[in-house]
Amino acid sequence: MYAYRGHTVLELRGEIDIVAATEIGPHLDRVTGRPQARAVIDLRQVEFFDCSGLRLLYRARARMLERGGQLHLVCTHPLTLRVFRVTGLTRLLPPQPSLDAALARSEAASGSL
Repeated sequence: MYAYRGHTVLELRGEIDIVAATEIGPHLDRVTGRPQARAVIDLRQVEFFDCSGLRLLYRARARMLERGGQLHLVCTHPLTLRVFRVTGLTRLLPPQPSLDAALARSEAASGSL
């Protein structure tokens, strides 16, 4: 976890399965529990992503919306992107190819561009 251009970036790596989700959940809850938090979940280094990861993302998005925050997603892995398209996540949390692309989307949405 690190800060980048006013956002907290959670860079996930490896496999996101039920075991990893159990470990990641508390960190994600800490970030998404703050009022008006701005965060990016970076999945570029993730090699496997299952329904446990989807639950994490849906929960994080809901928590951010409840608290007036912004959540962005960075993902380039073709299989993970396919899971997002099939489940409809791309409509709710559109994945971007880079941090800068995700933050450009954030700035455009806030009218600061």
